[in-house]
Amino acid sequence: MADSSHSDEKLDEDLEKKGDQQEVYAVTADASFNYDSSQDRLQRRLKQRHVQMIGIAGTIGTGLFLGTGRALSEGGPVGALIAYAFVGTVAYASLCAVGEMTCFAPISGTFPHYAARWVDPAFGFAIGWNFFYAAVVGIPVEIVAAQLLTTYWDKDLSRAPIYIGVVCVALVSINLFGVRFFGESEFVFSLIKIAMVIGLIITGLVIDLGGAPDHKRRGFQYWKNPGPFHGIGLEPTRPHLDQFLGVVGVLVQAAYSYQGMEMVVVAGSETQSPRRNIGKAVRRVFWRILIFYMLSVFVVTLIVPSNDRLLLRATGNAAESPYVIAMTTAGIKVLPSIINAGILTSAFSAASSGLFCGSRVLYGLALRGQAPKFLMSCTSSGLPLAALIATSLPVCLSFMTVSSGGATVFNWFVSLSTVSGFMGWAAVNLTYIRFYRGLRHQGIDRSKFIYTSPFQPYLSYWGLFWTVIFILINGFYIFWEFNASDFLTCYINIPFFLILYVGYKVFKKTKIWSVDKMDFVTGIPSIEETETPPVVPTTVWGKILEKLF
Repeated sequence: MADSSHSDEKLDEDLEKKGDQQEVYAVTADASFNYDSSQDRLQRRLKQRHVQMIGIAGTIGTGLFLGTGRALSEGGPVGALIAYAFVGTVAYASLCAVGEMTCFAPISGTFPHYAARWVDPAFGFAIGWNFFYAAVVGIPVEIVAAQLLTTYWDKDLSRAPIYIGVVCVALVSINLFGVRFFGESEFVFSLIKIAMVIGLIITGLVIDLGGAPDHKRRGFQYWKNPGPFHGIGLEPTRPHLDQFLGVVGVLVQAAYSYQGMEMVVVAGSETQSPRRNIGKAVRRVFWRILIFYMLSVFVVTLIVPSNDRLLLRATGNAAESPYVIAMTTAGIKVLPSIINAGILTSAFSAASSGLFCGSRVLYGLALRGQAPKFLMSCTSSGLPLAALIATSLPVCLSFMTVSSGGATVFNWFVSLSTVSGFMGWAAVNLTYIRFYRGLRHQGIDRSKFIYTSPFQPYLSYWGLFWTVIFILINGFYIFWEFNASDFLTCYINIPFFLILYVGYKVFKKTKIWSVDKMDFVTGIPSIEETETPPVVPTTVWGKILEKLF
């Protein structure tokens, strides 16, 4: 945290020094590409603390609270830790790349617009609609996850539509109240998540050290028996290969858990002093999330054996959580219900973040002429109402789970949204590589930017390579137990993306931008237009809050 605070102070100093140093570059694109931001009606109402917490709220969810059990059962304690640490580096690469581009150009449309601007308009169109489509299928996934969590208390499935309806109304209402209300809600949800993660880590350590009602000290015994790695069951006669495949399976699970971290930059066009605040968020959020994930996974490996049969249950509620399994085994009675309530808020928060991000990306596509113009409609307070309503309509898909056939389709949605997230990471890293090359060719000095990501462009090469690998291995298990529907849900996103890309390219006759034709000027606000001088806290309480948020 000390290094992070020092970096944040340097960021503020650079902002003050460079306020009058933003250069005007020569290359501008043809007006037909709609890079002018004069029609953008969004307003900067999010504060630094909102942005910090949106990144945390958008990432920490059921993937951490419930998914770590599956990761442990497939990869074993060491395999799970290796996978989560490794995927963390890929998530870091993606976040740094999109963070630098957002701080350079804090405008509506976020990374799909950057892809259109510095790679190819057709590429931006394809990745933008891919992201919107991921939000459309991802929001019902989280809504149903919230409904399933209620079954921990109410087993009567006939009331499921009522719970789904309540979640849908609350979800849409929060977003309709405006970005400031959304920011405050995510701030509260994030505090709940952080408190719950810290509480679970402490409780897990107490159980491990013998402080639970059963007074059984576990130590590292589960690392020795059943062992550091655990096979996935695809190659039972070849245990080493099976253990390797288990780690591969955890890679996909871990990547899904980290998805959503990039949401912090989607709000760039609605953030106060975006260059300073997005820069601080990128510096701080990743390390906090990585620490939460790594500590949580580590503690889970200490308190639950990887061969525990309860890890294989797919209840959808807290009973599936490895922490609850450990608490039940250790004789702790009250906490599981509290944990279920906390996970419920995390599912709701993830759905709310998805609705926010999906509507903003759709609005950005409309601004660039890549979506119907009526979606540009905003209220006087800067709410993209038309885009928000269009993104809200698919929440009705969550009612499909009340029938058995609909439940199958819903499971497809889960896989589809996961692959779309991987493709978003790949697009971010590819776009940054092009962005970096264009800056170098045009003689633009990155060191003069308010925020620059480290280890570039090698970090983005790393991120691009591994996200492509994640896309390809997402459905690796199918090649052992082939199923046509599973194969389609795991890989149909690839031809879908290619159809969007090639179709737009042929229809609009776009070309991949050469480095000497990239536009680093049009519609990008200056530092003076976006940034305000940082307010230095004078009270002890104010200084504490500044360090935290």
